[in-house]
Amino acid sequence: MRIMGLDFGSKTVGVAISDSLLITAQGIEIVRRKEENKLRKTCARIEELIEEYEVEEIVLGYPKNMNDTLGERIQKTEEFKEMLERRTGLTVHLWDERLTTVAADKAMIEAGLRREERKEQVDKVAAVFILQGYLDYRAMHKKEEE
Repeated sequence: MRIMGLDFGSKTVGVAISDSLLITAQGIEIVRRKEENKLRKTCARIEELIEEYEVEEIVLGYPKNMNDTLGERIQKTEEFKEMLERRTGLTVHLWDERLTTVAADKAMIEAGLRREERKEQVDKVAAVFILQGYLDYRAMHKKEEE
């Protein structure tokens, strides 16, 4: 079993996949589109990756504001969640993504990537942070139940 993490943006979707032991998240790719509402090819690519990696769950970044209010992207994210559930038949968990882009950018700065490289990769790295946060939470709560 693997879990997919997604960082859903207006023109990109960063994609990460867990290892089969559900311990680590790895960035896979960034699905790009020319227009915000053109999601058919984006969903088709996500479905291909689900099949390729034998994904059984999806974690979708939920863009809350820093003060815990719901931002303008919330509605589009919730609509994307419903679309993914309909198309894939998989459970899609919403996961608080606050500061994931900041953390991703900081990690890439520390790794020595230039600004242009960071801009190209930030969505994929943010998807890794979203998925890794979910995996860590899941592992911690599993231990508490034992």
